[in-house]
Amino acid sequence: MPAEGAYLSVLRTATAGLAARLDFTLDEIEDLRIAVDEACAMLLSQAIPGTNLECAFDLGAEEMTITVSVIAAEPQIPARDTFAWTVLSALAGTVDSALGPDDQVSIVLRKRREAQSGFSGVSGSRTG
Repeated sequence: MPAEGAYLSVLRTATAGLAARLDFTLDEIEDLRIAVDEACAMLLSQAIPGTNLECAFDLGAEEMTITVSVIAAEPQIPARDTFAWTVLSALAGTVDSALGPDDQVSIVLRKRREAQSGFSGVSGSRTG
């Protein structure tokens, strides 16, 4: 898709839909939506105008991996010591970045599904 902020809602919706198909919780789905948005914002600031933002989804039984990439004029791996990176890591679980061929910059988000337990209705202990 074009490397423009106006198209990010499509990517957020696709992320949420795929995470829902993998039975992620509502909180996990929302975390992924925000993480994808944040990762894209970090990359769009480097993207060459008129180029594309690429996104790949790798779906596993317990994990979802999302890779977002742009072609940058002056490619730089996002700094890992920033507040934005800390938030991204908290939302997505595992976050990595890479410089690829042809000035491509990528951010990889890996989110594992929480262990599913039976529905208890209300949190807290139950008495019999």
